Amino acid sequence: MNTEAITQKNYTQLIDQIGNLLAVGREKVANSVNTILVQTYWEIGRYIVEFEQNGNEKAEYGTALFERLSKDLHIAYGKGFGRSNLLYMRKFYLIFPISGTLSHKLTWSHYYEILKADSDLEISFYIKQTEKEKWSVRELKRQMKSMLFHRLALSTDKEGVLKLANNGHEVIQPEDLLKDPFVLEFLNIPEQYQYLESDLEERLISNLQQFLLELGKGFAFIGRQYRMSIGGKHFRVDLLFYHRILKCFVLIDLKRGEIDHQDIGQMNLYLNYFKKEEATEGDNEPVGIILGAYKNHILVEYATQSITNKILLAKYQLYLPDKKQLEKALGRIMEMETNE
Repeated sequence: MNTEAITQKNYTQLIDQIGNLLAVGREKVANSVNTILVQTYWEIGRYIVEFEQNGNEKAEYGTALFERLSKDLHIAYGKGFGRSNLLYMRKFYLIFPISGTLSHKLTWSHYYEILKADSDLEISFYIKQTEKEKWSVRELKRQMKSMLFHRLALSTDKEGVLKLANNGHEVIQPEDLLKDPFVLEFLNIPEQYQYLESDLEERLISNLQQFLLELGKGFAFIGRQYRMSIGGKHFRVDLLFYHRILKCFVLIDLKRGEIDHQDIGQMNLYLNYFKKEEATEGDNEPVGIILGAYKNHILVEYATQSITNKILLAKYQLYLPDKKQLEKALGRIMEMETNE
């Protein structure tokens, strides 16, 4: 073929085809390397456990064993064999004694973080959820730090906690969108700062990627201060999303302080408008979420009693939750006997 016959269009197409092939090939190589690495670290964990068992290794000698092993492996094979790494390889095998139960969709870095969890229930949940959400290691660390498992578990019962651990968080109905509370520590609002609702909204938009991570899978951002004209008057909802799993609009209003009955009535108005004016064929009924720093449970009960629209009220907090407090509350749920 003559150089003159090579058109720019054909040449660009050739470059794209080669690029796509390389991308797929490199992804397969990366996945293969990851699978081998995860399996190798599992095997190392098995060797360590078998050595302990065969030598009747006692717990008090564990520190000396791992310090010596780390030093000798580092000299012989280089980096990657720090004491903590070896301890997690050992734990890796103990948690997953059957290698066939391992998920090779997760990297060793994912497993390393997940193995820091305090219970088998947490470990199982974060593995399932990382697979579902395709979290990066950074995203996983943030979700664990914000105690996602505990926040979701506290809104259910013992059976629900076990289901959560076995299946991950499944969004089947609007109520599944809620966490208690939503944690917005990524906004970096100082503790004594007198912020306005507009400040809160502005910071959420500036940190939209983090906010979407906190909201969970399925949310697609549409806009802020979405305008509605009703009866000659103009109204605006703070944030508008579409949820691709529930197939519905999700309207979010932000309240700096306590949620009151007027906020609920206003959201009800918005939802009625969206049902008639915005929803199209195939859309389910819209959902409203009012995010406030506080909510009066008795007031909420009376204010929502006759409302047929789906209005969810949730608290948010600007700082990470207290780990010990959440663990204690979850422990009470797990200890409760199911009433027959």
